[in-house]
Amino acid sequence: MTKHDFNQESLELHRKHKGKIEVVSKIEVTTTDDLSRVYSPGVAAPCLAIKEDINEAYNLTIKGNTIAVVSDGTAVLGLGNIGPEAAIPVMEGKAMLFKKFANVDAFPICLNTTVSSEIIETVKRIAPVFGGINLEDISAPRSFEIESALQDIGIPVFHDDQHGTAIVVLAGIINSCKVLGKNISDLKIVINGAGAAGIAISRLLRCISIDPDVCMPVKHVLVCDSKGIIHKNRTNLNAAKMELLNYSNPENIEGHLKDAVKGADVFIGVSVANILAAEDIEAMAKDPIIFALANPNPEIIPEEALKGGAAIIATGRSDYPNQVNNVLVFPGIFRGALDCRAKQITPKMKIAAAYAIAACVKHPNRQMIIPESLNKNIAAKVAIAVQKAHKDYKE
Repeated sequence: MTKHDFNQESLELHRKHKGKIEVVSKIEVTTTDDLSRVYSPGVAAPCLAIKEDINEAYNLTIKGNTIAVVSDGTAVLGLGNIGPEAAIPVMEGKAMLFKKFANVDAFPICLNTTVSSEIIETVKRIAPVFGGINLEDISAPRSFEIESALQDIGIPVFHDDQHGTAIVVLAGIINSCKVLGKNISDLKIVINGAGAAGIAISRLLRCISIDPDVCMPVKHVLVCDSKGIIHKNRTNLNAAKMELLNYSNPENIEGHLKDAVKGADVFIGVSVANILAAEDIEAMAKDPIIFALANPNPEIIPEEALKGGAAIIATGRSDYPNQVNNVLVFPGIFRGALDCRAKQITPKMKIAAAYAIAACVKHPNRQMIIPESLNKNIAAKVAIAVQKAHKDYKE
């Protein structure tokens, strides 16, 4: 088996092609008549049609099928705050995946500011061109403020680092329960990491405070950060972590991560490498479910988790089974949102996406609770589920 140096190969690929995407014309312009149709004087007609009815922009321009992938470069992959220029390769890659899996046109917009109000204002000003905004790699807790402030701009705004991860994790938990005969409402779940992904996972699992109609009845959720379990007696919590207490730790348990995992059914790590050992897994409930999602090195390596008795293990890596990859979510969720012209992506739509992804695994087992990332059928199924959830929500 050939061993690849993907870092070097990626660098060579990017240098050779000078990026990964390009703009391609849909129409051949070979005659003056062609020019008159696509530009002056004929282009005045669609301009005036949109002036009369702004919704015609969806029918007469790229707006109806185009997403802006917006980042400030402050939380890129596991690299941290590397700046907007250095974020471009990731945003380009995301644009490629939108096209490949859902035929959605997307373009990277990397902003030279980390001021939340400036990002919010910029997105509002560019919104007329786009049918949706995919926020990406913006550090928490600013990402929550930015996404929240953009929910009323008339097009869906979705921070994929939060919700994409949460949706795939929920899909994996749904199938894990099927495999192990567990009831999702009885699970004790510990989440380590109170950044964008950890908070979004918590919200999705306990979303009664967001939308009572789509409550996931998970009774026991504990969230930990680098200081330990988040509880009401702590004085060092920011606003996002304080909000977590509305739907986590109802018994106000105190302690550290190793205390939290004792007797837990599920561990979800969106934090840092190598913080659990086999003995921690042994202290969990029977047949524990481990989502160790830190990249590139998980909170516990699968071999160590298995030694401790883990029944099901998922990571963020492609070289182990059950990879949690956001590409399972964002193409389909935006495809569905664009097709039904949703103004927001609601909790119902997110949960519908999770169940659609879970259903793509026909016969789940311990080695396959999450569908493969390159499965091209998933985006279409997620899109249909999102459209139905949007229709039901409106009705």
